Amino acid sequence: MNYEEIVQPQEFCVENIFKGTEYVVPIYQRNYSWTKDEIEQLLNDINDVSDGGKGKYYLGSLIVNQLGANVFEVIDGQQRLTTLYLLLSFLNNDSVNKRSLRFEARDKSNKTLHDIDAIKDTKSELEKEPWYSAEIIEGYAVVRKYFDGKKDEFISAFKNKLASITIIRTQVPKDIDLNHYFEIMNTRGEQLELHEIVKAKIIGAIKSGDTITEIDKKDKMIAATIWDACAQMDKYMQMCFSVDKRKKLFDEKDWDTFTCDNFEDVRAVFSDEEYTAETKFTLRSKLLNPDNTSGKDAGKDEEENERFESIITFPNFILQVNEAMNVSETDNDAGLDDKRFIELLKDKWSSKEKALDFIYSLLKYRYLFDRYIIKREYVGQYKVEGKWSLQRLEMYKDAKGQKPSYKATLGAGAAGDGENEGDDNKQLRLLQSCLRITYTSPKTMHWIARVLSAVNDRKDGKAIIELLERYCCKKVVDSDYQSRTGFGIDRIVFTYLDYVLCRDNQSEFKDFQFQFRTSIEHFFPQHPINGENAVDEKNRDSFGNLALITVSANSKFSNMLPIHKVEQYKDVIEQSPKLMKMKKLLDANNRVWDDDMVEKNNAEMITILQEEIASHI
Repeated sequence: MNYEEIVQPQEFCVENIFKGTEYVVPIYQRNYSWTKDEIEQLLNDINDVSDGGKGKYYLGSLIVNQLGANVFEVIDGQQRLTTLYLLLSFLNNDSVNKRSLRFEARDKSNKTLHDIDAIKDTKSELEKEPWYSAEIIEGYAVVRKYFDGKKDEFISAFKNKLASITIIRTQVPKDIDLNHYFEIMNTRGEQLELHEIVKAKIIGAIKSGDTITEIDKKDKMIAATIWDACAQMDKYMQMCFSVDKRKKLFDEKDWDTFTCDNFEDVRAVFSDEEYTAETKFTLRSKLLNPDNTSGKDAGKDEEENERFESIITFPNFILQVNEAMNVSETDNDAGLDDKRFIELLKDKWSSKEKALDFIYSLLKYRYLFDRYIIKREYVGQYKVEGKWSLQRLEMYKDAKGQKPSYKATLGAGAAGDGENEGDDNKQLRLLQSCLRITYTSPKTMHWIARVLSAVNDRKDGKAIIELLERYCCKKVVDSDYQSRTGFGIDRIVFTYLDYVLCRDNQSEFKDFQFQFRTSIEHFFPQHPINGENAVDEKNRDSFGNLALITVSANSKFSNMLPIHKVEQYKDVIEQSPKLMKMKKLLDANNRVWDDDMVEKNNAEMITILQEEIASHI
């Protein structure tokens, strides 16, 4: 294959995607079919861009085949493209004209697009005509309704946001079999994802000037193999490589030692690899076989495939690696924002050296991620609901050969296996699960990058505990917790307090496991059923009367009095060590929860937090 024939994915501002360009939707594509839900989601995605925000936000991808000068056949993405045409037409964008978009052999669709301005002006009569496409008419009506009643300021701001919205246009190779490709796209049922585009960009940057040497070809193959292995987030990455590569990359004695200090060391591992001019890293291959992965001979352990679940996706992991390479003192959610995915990573394909360095970093950080970041594990009595797991992979031998086993990262035994796990591993597992259930949005999970950066500098799992405790304490302080009440108290205040209570009272809370909790519970209800006023209204929003539980549990509690909650729903009480402490106070006070109990509990819990913060900051 001639590498110079590959057209790299291009970025286009949404408001200019049609400028000087004609798009043709081929006859084998289905009719326009987006409904209210899809159209409004696209409009909301655009509107979510911050006013005056810097940077680019990515709306998706478009795959095309060039038919002539500035004329492109739409292979994938026509639903989004047609919706953008309707939007820009409604907003009177001057880049759109009557030749910007047309359907092959679909007169109704073309007439509707051609007369869209007239439809906009009349709003009713023309819409009833039988020679118009009902689907496009309905789509246009959704766009129109979205802006109905909106002030000019809103519409003007929306137009300005279009300058920050980018769509990726990928041009297929000239000699591609379009019929085969389209068949695959229909089977796949989804667009080329942004991380696949980034892969093409990074691997495309691996070349020596204007030429591609034999070493470059080999490096591209290595990079593609590493990328595909790292993408399999629900397996330990050692198992994503062929057996011979696994032994060389991670030490044949235990599979638990990463042996490469740079990309040159990695290249030496692949020194005997067979490759051709057309390997899986090409854009052609990604388009024709998007689900291609490496290490197929290593992926026969189906039990492992079902056993573990990563707490983040591969695209988020890529952003975590990018952040870990240059971690800062202050969290910046924009750094993990998938809407800025390509902009955040574009420096990584600015040169061959940077591309190879990022590929090596991807490999090393994925090894560290598997070792030092918790997973969900589905095994034994936890086969259905899963448990938090912090383990490293280690090889063992039996009569059938070499197999993976799993040991506590900071201990000798399996995580959760009694005393063999080790106190440090239990504590780190608990602490990370505290953070996982607190910061549930991918763009707020900065603690992962901090851990990866720390263990990359110095492989010391125990030091992570101090690092994350200090991180949590700073988050608690930043939340201004002492001046907040009720629903204004950040979740980290509740979850970190629960962690501290468990850490310092292991025997009392030895079986506690964090679960996802988002609902603030008033132990004495805000509106008691019988009108009882044992707790003054001003104290009901006090931290001493609050705990964090699941939404379903909060629904069960409803407006019950505390005594009834603890009697009927023991399992809910056990969702929070803080709530269990409140139950103990209730029992000690003749099962009465009043102002004195709220104030006493509030003072004790605040003191615990203050002392914890003082020891770390």
